[in-house]
Amino acid sequence: MTTGSTPLRPRTTAAAEWRALGTTVRLVVTDPALLESCDLLLARHLAEVDASCSRFRADSELAALDTTAGRPVRVSPLLAEALAVALRAAETTGGAVDPTVGSAMDALGYDRDFTLVREDDRPVRLTLRRTPGWRTVRLDPATGTVTVPEGVRLDLGATAKAWAADRAAALLATTAGCGVLVSLGGDTAVAGEPPAGGWQIRVQDVTGPVGDLPPQGPYATVGLRGGGLATSGTTARRWRRGGHELHHIVDPRTGLPVRSPWRTVSVAAATCADANAASTAALVKGTGAETWLTRLGLPARLVTRNGTVVTTPGWPTAGREAAA
Repeated sequence: MTTGSTPLRPRTTAAAEWRALGTTVRLVVTDPALLESCDLLLARHLAEVDASCSRFRADSELAALDTTAGRPVRVSPLLAEALAVALRAAETTGGAVDPTVGSAMDALGYDRDFTLVREDDRPVRLTLRRTPGWRTVRLDPATGTVTVPEGVRLDLGATAKAWAADRAAALLATTAGCGVLVSLGGDTAVAGEPPAGGWQIRVQDVTGPVGDLPPQGPYATVGLRGGGLATSGTTARRWRRGGHELHHIVDPRTGLPVRSPWRTVSVAAATCADANAASTAALVKGTGAETWLTRLGLPARLVTRNGTVVTTPGWPTAGREAAA
């Protein structure tokens, strides 16, 4: 659930960009000679993640959980890890980020790849309904089994891309022995030795090409040497259905798109998964989210609906804040 974290390319690095998991993939390495091999390894990793965690593939492991009727079933180590990350995010955010929003997402029309969602004009019926709740899901690490109650549909969209970026960056840095940046739709993870001056990343309201400044909204450049950076917002992945303007950040308390005073929230953390969970939760928590992030010791940048920028202590600004 991301928007607007754009990794810039230092001169001594090499980069590749393509699409997977329904979003833009950007890989940057500090050794240009290793780009091709790292790119192939990343593609293989993301294909495995898609096969395990996609809500839009009928043949994915995640989709298979829809038919288990509340029985415990064994899952692959990869899906078990992804579910553990999602449940941890739910716990640490007090349920603001909840993987049991799958049915709510479907009800809003987000039941397929986003490019198809935008082209669909069938009306939807908006119903106020609390999601089942993450505590209804049981993951047993000892046996590698998961139990999902009948009628509960999981959605890992709030955590899986960030987790996959963390996993990929660590894998590539260890395998290649160089500095690596992996960005999946703005969820950015870095590992290995960073380039001189750190990884320079532009944070903005709308995801766009690396070489272009954003056409609207404020933006800032931050330096990142380790961990992850994620931006969540209500300005991306928007669509209209039956006169309703919808977006993909769902409030688990209502099952509807969140109404937040913030249009984007960016967070830096020890991992991209932690950063993305916090940035998404901040949108759901709304007023007072900056206090919550400060209490957690997380550097963050929050942008109000009118474009006012609020930051918490430690936000890693490398350059001045600018307005498009």
